[in-house]
Amino acid sequence: MSKNKIVKQEDNFADWYSSVIFNSKLVLHSSIKGMMIFQPNGWAIWNNIKNILNDSFNQLNVSEVQLPLLIKLSDFNREKQHIEGFSPEAFMVTKVGNKNLEESYLLRPTSEILFCNYFKDILTSYKELPIKLNQWCNCFRAEKNTKPFLRTSEFFWQELHAIFASEKEARKFTADILEVYKNLVEKYLCIPVILGEKTENERFAGAVNTYTIESLMPDGQILQTGTSHYLGTNFANSFDIKYTSSSNKQEYVHQMSAGVSTRLIGAIIMTHSDNNGLVLPPDIAPTQVAILTINSSKEPKILELANSIKKELKKYRVLINNTDKSFGFKISEQETLGTPISIVIGPNDIKNKTITVIDRLGGKEIKELKNFDFSKFIDRKNEEIKINLLAKAKKRLDSSIVEVNTLDELVKAINNKKIALAPWGGNAQDEIKLKQETGGITPRCIKTTIKGKKCFFTNKPAIHLVYFARAY
Repeated sequence: MSKNKIVKQEDNFADWYSSVIFNSKLVLHSSIKGMMIFQPNGWAIWNNIKNILNDSFNQLNVSEVQLPLLIKLSDFNREKQHIEGFSPEAFMVTKVGNKNLEESYLLRPTSEILFCNYFKDILTSYKELPIKLNQWCNCFRAEKNTKPFLRTSEFFWQELHAIFASEKEARKFTADILEVYKNLVEKYLCIPVILGEKTENERFAGAVNTYTIESLMPDGQILQTGTSHYLGTNFANSFDIKYTSSSNKQEYVHQMSAGVSTRLIGAIIMTHSDNNGLVLPPDIAPTQVAILTINSSKEPKILELANSIKKELKKYRVLINNTDKSFGFKISEQETLGTPISIVIGPNDIKNKTITVIDRLGGKEIKELKNFDFSKFIDRKNEEIKINLLAKAKKRLDSSIVEVNTLDELVKAINNKKIALAPWGGNAQDEIKLKQETGGITPRCIKTTIKGKKCFFTNKPAIHLVYFARAY
């Protein structure tokens, strides 16, 4: 594994991104456009993210389910807004062998319809509410322009769907889940976020409100890193999801849905990695500590010490590299793979009763083994790494937000890799027009409600202060 395979970020950001992905063995392209083969390193990162989220979901009494991959076309056609949002990207199943099916199916682009049918089948009384369910699955959307993790025709995610007796409960849970996502991305992935509500045209198809967390990438583009939607009774009306209330009346449920996907891995890569390869926050790294031996075949005590350290660090994901490959190769490999901490043990360490600790951010320490508490030391190093990663990314975000009041100022700011914060009073058609006229600039989310200003684009009274950027 050679460092010269990594393209320099400053030369070509897109090529750098791809070279980091493939040199760090996260995914490979499959023979089908937009569909990736997850390698063990890539899938391990996703599983570690899953474990963190599952802990949060368990605390909120969310149960896990698994629903079918196929959706009847007749069911899909029952929710007008939903259809308009997803029909252009839907993969259709029309045959079994050479025989035409009597009814066509979709490979799920999202699972609102599947959950609606399930809720309708199981719900009878208010006593059964609320029902909070999560599904980990793959979804399919025929993307024209694909990029690993960020936009793929098959992607993996979690879909959380819940139904409630009241709007108040549903809205609170919608906000609770957005806070779970914010905590995941900032605390564990070390990526700062902008939080707010989506504008009309950016709203999830069929939702009353969509709330989002958005993160700035080093190339100046924004990545949507998680969304939570209040669906109101829109789907309940379309799919007749009712319950018998305490007053013995038939009522429609209030519904929400939310999700994060494997695009989070793309966010991690772009936010933290460098020209030497992947940089990973410790909590989601496949290997948290790599123990690298030097000339261990000539000195058996080196491997003995490595195994002893691994045993002491049993709460971490630890790898011992005891191969005959050169030390230069071993340390370069861990650097490319993004391993947060490497411990080096060689003949001199056995002689001097020391170890050398190298962290992925460039720190190097020699530690004496006498009375050395490995677990506490790694705890401290991990926290230092997380603090440094988040601080660096937050500094970039904070310095990139620019307040503007005219279209020219907005375009100039975004062309300079900034996020524009601007007064907005437009509608969905205005959002589409803005995107067309500016080469892809869109409102990312609403910061706050305002009065006394004019919309920079329509010249109407502004209603909101909104973040604008180009987005992945």
